[in-house]
Amino acid sequence: MVRAKIERKFSEFSELNHGSLPMLRMANTTRNNIVAVLGEFVGTFLFLFFSFAGTQMANTPLAAPGSNPNLPSIIFTALAFGVSLTANVTLALMICGGLPPIRGLLIVPTQIIAGLCAAGVASALFPGPLAVATSLGGGANIAQGFFIEVFLTTQLVFVILMLAVEKHRFTFLAPVGIGLSFFLAELTGVYFTGGSLNPARSFGPAAVVGDFPNYHWIYWLAPAFGSMVACGFYVVRRQLRYYECNPAQESNGHESGSEPSVKG
Repeated sequence: MVRAKIERKFSEFSELNHGSLPMLRMANTTRNNIVAVLGEFVGTFLFLFFSFAGTQMANTPLAAPGSNPNLPSIIFTALAFGVSLTANVTLALMICGGLPPIRGLLIVPTQIIAGLCAAGVASALFPGPLAVATSLGGGANIAQGFFIEVFLTTQLVFVILMLAVEKHRFTFLAPVGIGLSFFLAELTGVYFTGGSLNPARSFGPAAVVGDFPNYHWIYWLAPAFGSMVACGFYVVRRQLRYYECNPAQESNGHESGSEPSVKG
């Protein structure tokens, strides 16, 4: 009898406070933003920490200046940074309407702070100087480095928009395509620019080491510009209704008497 009354009271209390945390009286929007920020911090920290750890191993000892590319080191670093969370994807999602602006503005600084923390922990845990900073190499000048980062970020963000943001029968395979895109971008850019594609990846190590090269700005502007280029191309394709070019692409391979449905 007493237990039934308690359960009924709790049920009434839950219904009364539906849409907020019972103890904190927190609205759903605020709660969801906090959950997103905490998740982004933990995810970015873990991904970048293990990426920094792998790169530290690959770069110890460092190759002599001007030496030929160290292929095992390049491949190891490309694999290590194939999963890093990036502020440029957040920017792209904000521009394309896939992410609320307020949440995006909360997530971007969270990613930067997480990158800083990850670099600090990696520096404290592993012996020797932190050797994971992004820098120009292979004879690339600042202009070349800028456009390398632009093109690599453009292809990465566009792949993410087409495979993950666009919903289709093969959306569940999006992580495979995105992972391969990350890997190819890193494999191409790591020797010439460090393969940043992410301000958090470049800012953290530079801040921990206390060494900001005079071209550090390219690791902020180039990925942002690449994201906007990818978004522009994505929006143009959507406006042109690219999905109507092959309306049967979502079919299961069997003929049907009905007209195939299309998006829009």
